[in-house]
Amino acid sequence: MAISVVNASAQTPVPAAIAAPGETIVLTVHAEGAQVYECKAGADGKLAFAFREPIATLIVDGKTVGRHYAGPNWEHSDGSAVTAKAAGNAPGATSDDIPWLKLEATANRGSGALSNVTTVQRINTKGGKLEGPCEKAGTFKSAPYAADYVFLRKN
Repeated sequence: MAISVVNASAQTPVPAAIAAPGETIVLTVHAEGAQVYECKAGADGKLAFAFREPIATLIVDGKTVGRHYAGPNWEHSDGSAVTAKAAGNAPGATSDDIPWLKLEATANRGSGALSNVTTVQRINTKGGKLEGPCEKAGTFKSAPYAADYVFLRKN
């Protein structure tokens, strides 16, 4: 069944800023969770929400197959995992949507689905953005979000 998910998501056109030409899709998952923000003083001394970490469940065909958390890390239920760093971004569909991202793998572990991943794309984002002033440093607020993550490898 994962093949149908991969093929459906492969049809989503991605902006050049997050494209991964010459790479092959390994797995596509849907994520449901939250972007967590912390109230911090900015360079100007004013308190504002700053991104801290994601917390999400990874889903394929309605079944939980892993989790996404600070790092950023993606962990598959088969024991494989990938850590990555941002390498490109494009705006989400609305002003409430976090950006689409291209992330380059910095580490892999395990021998399952994510063990050979070289690039992760975050696409089809919904929600997750939180901006503006906050009252008390050290307080946290979560913004619900959904996205699709496309895991790719070099050929």
